[in-house]
Amino acid sequence: MHYKTSLPCFDPMLADDADETTMDEDDCYSSSSHNSSTRRDPRPQAQGSCYNSVDMGDMSFMMLDYLKEAMKSMDMMRGHQMLTDVVLEVGNELFHAHRVVLAAASPYFKAMFTGGLKETDMNRVKLQGVSPTAMARLIRFMYTGKIRVTENTVCQLLPAATMLQVQNVIQACCDFLERQLDPSNAIGIASFAEQHGCLELCKKANQYIERHFCQICQEEEFLQLNTIQLINLIKKDELNVQDEKEVYNAVLKWVRYDEDNRHTKMECILSAVRCQFLPPKFLNDQMTNCEVIKKTPACKEYLARIFKDLTLHIRTVVKERCPNIPRVIYIAGGYYRQSLDILEGYNVDEKVWTKLDRLTVPRSGLGGAFLKGTFYAVGGRNNSPGNSYDSDWVDKYNPIKDHWRPCSPMSVPRNRVGVAVMDGLLYAVGGSEGSKYHSSVECYDPEADKWTMIKPMHFRRLAVGVGVVNRLLYAIGGYDGIERHSSVECYHPENNEWTMVSPMHAPRSGAGVAAVNQYIYVVGGYDGKNQLNSVERYDTERDLWEYVAPMRVSRSALSVTVLDCKIYAMGGYDGSNFLTDVEIYDPVADKWEDGVPLTSGRSGHASAVCYQPPCDKMCAVSPSVSTDCTTSKLHCT
Repeated sequence: MHYKTSLPCFDPMLADDADETTMDEDDCYSSSSHNSSTRRDPRPQAQGSCYNSVDMGDMSFMMLDYLKEAMKSMDMMRGHQMLTDVVLEVGNELFHAHRVVLAAASPYFKAMFTGGLKETDMNRVKLQGVSPTAMARLIRFMYTGKIRVTENTVCQLLPAATMLQVQNVIQACCDFLERQLDPSNAIGIASFAEQHGCLELCKKANQYIERHFCQICQEEEFLQLNTIQLINLIKKDELNVQDEKEVYNAVLKWVRYDEDNRHTKMECILSAVRCQFLPPKFLNDQMTNCEVIKKTPACKEYLARIFKDLTLHIRTVVKERCPNIPRVIYIAGGYYRQSLDILEGYNVDEKVWTKLDRLTVPRSGLGGAFLKGTFYAVGGRNNSPGNSYDSDWVDKYNPIKDHWRPCSPMSVPRNRVGVAVMDGLLYAVGGSEGSKYHSSVECYDPEADKWTMIKPMHFRRLAVGVGVVNRLLYAIGGYDGIERHSSVECYHPENNEWTMVSPMHAPRSGAGVAAVNQYIYVVGGYDGKNQLNSVERYDTERDLWEYVAPMRVSRSALSVTVLDCKIYAMGGYDGSNFLTDVEIYDPVADKWEDGVPLTSGRSGHASAVCYQPPCDKMCAVSPSVSTDCTTSKLHCT
């Protein structure tokens, strides 16, 4: 086929009926031929258009701005009441419009004008349940595709758009409200979204409430909840609280807001609080001193039953809360030819290690634990060239600020110390100061910033493993300067006594210890001759030890932590090398698998798991939506 070098004057009105169903949006950016030969016409094309050049008798054009210009003309005609065929009466205002535009933009109007309803042939239609302001904005959107959402209009605009089924405006309002979420308004936005069937916004608002519960319970909206709403909120597994006392105190705050009318409801509300995870000392204080509890004998009796079960160490069937937010494994310090000051966080969902604020002093043989949203680094040794000493230092790390601060030091320096949390207190067990091996134990109260000595263990234990089950603290294995221990001691906080329980099958020090449900797992370690890959499990209810699946890699001086009921064994020393290996154990399958390795080899490091701090940066609003975001104090009622 030959292309002509010139074209006759083209009149779009005389164009042939090309098959427009074969032309899609991609045709605006490419040209194609009906045969194997295609090329662009070299002459300038009409502004705002694109076309396919095939031969001189067949050219398809698409005017890019046609629809925009056509709707702009329709909007101008609406403004001048030209060819309008319906009047909408909304309140005291009249809106002239074209039925076809309304029907194209709104399934509600389409059904009204084409469904054989009485309004089909009416020239004037009265609408109920829509404000004139909202109607004006919706009609303008139907003609222009533009909508401005503001704090002053969104609470009228969303119900109107929902009634008229204008999905784009519904989404714009939801995006705007999501951007406005704040502790002071999240409860109201969640209720508003549910009322208008905006399920995704409702879900996101509820997730925000769960993540920011501690801030939200300080706000007026929380205090205005009714009893059922309060119970539905506080019984959620996903509440992001570091301590069940935060939920209990929020309930007390709600009751005291209108105590005369609300104290009688305390009994049914209290059952939604997971009091089984409150420390006995706190429960006893509430039963003795809290006026709200003393007014309601049934509440006092309920707390007394829980107090009894806790002090008898009866395992509860109540689940711990599990916030639906990312978890982070923190690893601090360690040893690789000298002590390290490294702090790293592992995001389990993204499978990425991130370097964080360094320890103030390099340390190995330290213990670590999370308590009330804070990571504690306890004791250890600064083993550096020309500068080696055991430490009584205790530092706490704030994950939100990425910053360390010192705490009160321990009573004595403790290298290779065992650390655990019980009843909101931090326990430091055993360890050494130079050649002196400790049987002593002390506990730290973070509220008082104070350490207190408790009853010492029966044996001196360096590199001891510790774990807590049912409010009982177990000290496992370790080294006394002469031999490795297989013995295990159990601490009862009620009577401040240590008792001996069944020993392990094999002596070991430097093992990793983790508690899952009623079991304590002892992972790896050193028996005086070899690093171990064996794993023993202790059943605290049957006082029985048994072997489970071994690790792939033998190691001692590793760290162990628990996440989602799986045990992470990280780093350590295999007798020749400092390891980066991470292995993950599934107790249900009795199987180990490889995890993401550490960024560098190390031993003698501390680790613990914490929920990632809540993030206030919400998803960006769609760029097609115009918003007024000067404040986040919007309230929906």
